[in-house]
Amino acid sequence: METKDLFTESYRITKEMVAIPSVNGTSGEKDIGLYIESYLRDIPYFKDHPEEVVVQLLKGDKLKRRNVFAILEGRRSKSCRTIILHGHTDTVGVEDYGILKKHCFDSDSLLDALKEVPLSDEVRKDLESGLYMFGRGSVDMKSGDAVLMAIANLMSERLDELEGNLIFAFNPVEENMHTGMIESLDFYQKIKKERGYEYIFAINNDYTCPLYAGDEHNYIYTGAVGKLLPSFYILGKSTHVGQCLEGFDASLIASRLVEKIDLNTDFCDGYEGEYSLPPAVLKISDLKDFYNVQTAQEAFVYFNYFVHDASILEVTSKLVTAAHEALADVQNRIKECSESYYDKAQMEYIPFEYEPNVYEYKQIYEIAKDTFDGNLEAHIRSFISGLDDKKYDIREKMMLLVKELSQIAKITAPAIVFFYTPPYCPHSTLHEEVDREKELIDSLGKILKDVEKEENVEYKMLHFYPSLSDSSYIKIDDPKDSVEALHKDFPDMDYLYPIPFDKIGGLDIPAFTFGTYGKDAHKWTERVHKPYTFGVLPKLIEKTIRYYLEA
Repeated sequence: METKDLFTESYRITKEMVAIPSVNGTSGEKDIGLYIESYLRDIPYFKDHPEEVVVQLLKGDKLKRRNVFAILEGRRSKSCRTIILHGHTDTVGVEDYGILKKHCFDSDSLLDALKEVPLSDEVRKDLESGLYMFGRGSVDMKSGDAVLMAIANLMSERLDELEGNLIFAFNPVEENMHTGMIESLDFYQKIKKERGYEYIFAINNDYTCPLYAGDEHNYIYTGAVGKLLPSFYILGKSTHVGQCLEGFDASLIASRLVEKIDLNTDFCDGYEGEYSLPPAVLKISDLKDFYNVQTAQEAFVYFNYFVHDASILEVTSKLVTAAHEALADVQNRIKECSESYYDKAQMEYIPFEYEPNVYEYKQIYEIAKDTFDGNLEAHIRSFISGLDDKKYDIREKMMLLVKELSQIAKITAPAIVFFYTPPYCPHSTLHEEVDREKELIDSLGKILKDVEKEENVEYKMLHFYPSLSDSSYIKIDDPKDSVEALHKDFPDMDYLYPIPFDKIGGLDIPAFTFGTYGKDAHKWTERVHKPYTFGVLPKLIEKTIRYYLEA
């Protein structure tokens, strides 16, 4: 394959991959892995070296999803220097397409269908330009996988020019739990041990996009934002609606908590001039499962919370403070509304006395441990095993465990229990004060300047890829005390959500995101910019490989 063919090949592969509906949590994730494996095994080099395409089935996975790896070893001279190039193979769902749903996996028919529906001026302009491919997964991130597959094909013909090694990796289950990448750590450790590889860095080819209206930069990221899912189990005091002023409504507490945290920029985490996005509520619900005329006794809330550099201790402190404030606000509201009502009704007002409390999970666990008559760990294991996997997801299981321990600990209402639930994504970036990392920053800057001149693009290098990323699981900047704090407030983490911190720390692979370029990932107007993604990006990746692995 010639370099000039990279555009045609990566574009063709993208169209074929978009046509495979690999929505997260469906059998399509297996199908896309089989497609990638078939493509790689059809490359002449891998026909001669079939052992260099490795398939790793996910452990105990009913959908038979798999990681697919391809290894290329340079022949110019033996070298341990190794670059990992990786991407995820799953997509989010397609319900957002509405009446266009039947077209969302066919980029050609979708183009025609989009011409017949109302569009924003920007989307209409992009559609009519002919510069974009539309379809679910087009930008996030099947085009990124396609570019890597085309690069693997090209470099397999040029191994005599390389001193060093390339590992191409394609992982499922990125869009929620990152299981594919987490399980791939075993493969990276195994290959490192068996072949003596030294991982220089990894390139994630996930999507990039404009960061604000009118933004014309292309972005390269030298790390990954961290993600937490702070969660709150809320215990109120229910009352009949005929005595609505006599309770402490869990739904009212939940709504006040959301009001204090959701989109609040006071929670943005800054590092060297870059700020994480504010928290966003992902779930707010009372725990009633049938209609009645009682106010809510319990509620459950959790938020997406991005982190650049803050420790778990700092984040927890801010959120626990917000919980205290929410309870105090609700108590004041009940008092003010009661005073107003009884004054209007000309009745005597006798206030109800409450002592609202906020607990962290670690506190609830210790109280329950002291209170429980028997082996609490055995009870927890039995309780978790009794929860139906089909009825409850892992966040709900943890919430129910918190509820169970709160009852054992005899926690009285009103109260909020704070805890963390999955997924947890470690944050990382390159630091100028670390010699090895500064060298990478400087050399990458030189490569980008060359590409800017050759391709008439403008790059901006930032520390943190702003969306959730598999790159979080190959390098971690959280110090030990921060990880320990997370562990203590994460219900039954070792059993329900074991994170291989030792493996991540042992690999410690700098994580770049080069990425496709497009717009509206996770929206029905998702589209990938063809000239950059299939024209410029492959050249950037090839130039980077040659810079590090050619003598």
